[in-house]
Amino acid sequence: MKLSILTAALACTAEVLGLTSSLQRVTENWGNNPTNIEFWIYVPTTLKTRPAVVVAAHYCTGSASAFFSGTQWANLADQYGYIVIYPSVTRSSKCWDVASTASLTHNGGSDSLAIVTMVKWTLNKYSGDAGRVYHTGLSSGAMLTQLMMGAYPDVFAGGCSFAGVPYGCFAGSGEWNNQCANGQLVKTAQQWGDQARSGYPGYTGPRPKLAIYHGTADTTLYYNNFLESNKQWSNVYGISFTRNETNNPLNGWTKMIFGDGTQYVAYSAAGVGHSLPVREADCMAFWGLNTSGPSSSTTTSSSTTSRIVTTSGTRTTTAATTAATTTRATTPATTPATTPGTGPVVSKWGQCGGIGWTGGTTCASGSTCQSLNPYYSQCL
Repeated sequence: MKLSILTAALACTAEVLGLTSSLQRVTENWGNNPTNIEFWIYVPTTLKTRPAVVVAAHYCTGSASAFFSGTQWANLADQYGYIVIYPSVTRSSKCWDVASTASLTHNGGSDSLAIVTMVKWTLNKYSGDAGRVYHTGLSSGAMLTQLMMGAYPDVFAGGCSFAGVPYGCFAGSGEWNNQCANGQLVKTAQQWGDQARSGYPGYTGPRPKLAIYHGTADTTLYYNNFLESNKQWSNVYGISFTRNETNNPLNGWTKMIFGDGTQYVAYSAAGVGHSLPVREADCMAFWGLNTSGPSSSTTTSSSTTSRIVTTSGTRTTTAATTAATTTRATTPATTPATTPGTGPVVSKWGQCGGIGWTGGTTCASGSTCQSLNPYYSQCL
């Protein structure tokens, strides 16, 4: 099985410094746990009244402690007074079950039900806000995030998926699915939407908001999965692509806005592989959790950092561009596509066309402008 490649996410051993509390394992009987996964939790010293809850799911071969130390969810919990649940797989692969009917189905069992049980235990113990529960993850954890959006829309108010696949893409395959991973599982938007809705048949309530992130150079979970996710979730929400915002949130990245941008957004990271930066603060803003902290002494910085971890397990921390200096070129979807071969030369991995694109369409030597979807062409 092709499992070890998913370690492109956070294989990190660095100690988390400056926190008000510590990661703790819940060892009491916390409820239904069909797959014997571990329940780890971070509760900051100062909580907001009726705190929000964020579930942060690790990658294949990962663990709760690795995802805790390799991301900023705990640091931000100190600042904003929410609780973080770090579930941890005990199977040898350390991959989440995103394939079984049990996990894909509301109250069906497996990993997804165990995590929902953790959420309910946490809400009860800490008098949390059931209307502010969120799920995020990287790689296998991102697959689980999109699964949760389909199977438990009544539990989660939002999600952030970093290098994942659509809901049901691995369905019935066991722990690995080459067709899906290689981006070869292609369906219509209606087919994908119906599959996501099948996670909770008959559900008519509100849907959680979702942001997804994917690198164009990902060779573990290929980029076409990003495009298929766009089909799926735009259908589920009943919205269409609206516009691109280039160089947002980083240079070379493109934010694809669907509808009015409050329900579903998608970020395409040019030239980035499976070691995708986790943009915690962006998720917080999208979910509306970046409000004032639990005490008057809490301050908010205008810039954030993203942690990039390589397959070797080394980590680098890079400062993200602040909102004041980020160039955000917004292009309406109604603008006609530019004629090929015009404008400045576009470097490899840059955007070179698509509906609404007004920049250069001539690629640098060694690359050609290739259409990835009607709204986005890239120099490859």
